[in-house]
Amino acid sequence: MDYIELRVQAPRELADILVAELGEVGFDTFEDNDEGFCGYTGEGEFDADAVAEIMSRYEGMGELSYSHRVITRQNWNAEWEKNFQPLIIADRVSVRAPFHPKPEGVEYDLEIMPRMSFGTGHHETTALMIENQLDIDHHGKRVLDMGCGTGILAIMAEMLGARQVLAVDVEPWTVENARDNAAENNCRTIECRLGGVEVLAGEAPFDIILANINRNVLLEDMHAYAALLPSGKPILFSGFYEEDLAKITAEATRQGLRYERHRELRNWISAIFTKL
Repeated sequence: MDYIELRVQAPRELADILVAELGEVGFDTFEDNDEGFCGYTGEGEFDADAVAEIMSRYEGMGELSYSHRVITRQNWNAEWEKNFQPLIIADRVSVRAPFHPKPEGVEYDLEIMPRMSFGTGHHETTALMIENQLDIDHHGKRVLDMGCGTGILAIMAEMLGARQVLAVDVEPWTVENARDNAAENNCRTIECRLGGVEVLAGEAPFDIILANINRNVLLEDMHAYAALLPSGKPILFSGFYEEDLAKITAEATRQGLRYERHRELRNWISAIFTKL
């Protein structure tokens, strides 16, 4: 399956509203840019009429235009190879492709080949999740990475000392990509598994759960994550905007999770909760 990229030009306040609306019609990944944002969904999930209806409702709220294109596997690869630059997170973590030179003076050096997967560290949510991971003791812990994308958070967990990491994603090529990236980083504790929350049936509890997905999936599946988290253990959420934090916190409270703190970057959030 290929991706649909929806490119939207809109003022910031309108862009935030449109992201929320598009999240209701199948778009599950968003990237901000200077003109507005891009939204992504699988080609089979794309409903052009639903998108047009949303856009028509907000035409009077500011300058608004949009277009979409299909991104094939080959085009995606060419695009990220052309634009992917090395990244330093929190002055401690390097994220680079294998063809970039290894930097000096960082504690952790991650080599990531994104291919068709999301999660290079360049998106605000991934960088925020890594910063939150740096604040949490992973040594000897069993970790779940839901919506693993490239596997970057799972790899970070192993580098921070996790004894076992389960990385889960719904897309076959993503799971393959995560496996390749784990091998590229000489990881030994990471299992990559295809599926959603249903593949967690029968799993033992986890000491840490990482879930960088999107608001709708987090709200729908949070009960399953909470059931696998013992009392006193942390769960990290991201993939949503600051205005969605109240909804995430309300659902977390219903599932016996206590809000601890969050980081924000350009309106994106990564929040830490603890199981009561």
